[in-house]
Order: sequence, then structure tokens, then C-alpha cells
Amino acid sequence: MKLNELWVFYDADKRIQGFSTHTLNAYALQLKMWIGGIGDLEIEEITLDLVKGYLSKQSDRLKPSSLGYR
Repeated sequence: MKLNELWVFYDADKRIQGFSTHTLNAYALQLKMWIGGIGDLEIEEITLDLVKGYLSKQSDRLKPSSLGYR
């Protein structure tokens, strides 16, 4: 299942848990940036090395707190 497809389930679960619309919109934006950077991958394709590579490309232009949020 691709990341965009999984988002639908994640979003529904977090709404049931009472997460605010603003929080979920912020999470959706992060996902869109992630997908823009690496593509809409199947969940099985995501590895720790892939995540580290994505974040390392961001580290030169983001503060540590922003990088942690990503």
C-alpha cells in the first residue's frame, strides 16, 4: 500500500483520537513534502537509510527543531 493510501487510514484514526484539524493538516503537509522528495512509495520500500537520506538533505536549511519535526 502506498503512502497516500495509508494516510487515509492514519487521518481517520487520529480524528477518532481527537487530534485537531490544524495538527492533521500540518501532518498532511509533511507527508506531501516527503512524497515530493522521495515519491509515493509502497510502505515496504521505506527503509531507515531512505529516511536518513531524506533528512540529511534537509539538514543544511532547517533548524534542529524543524528537522526533528520532519
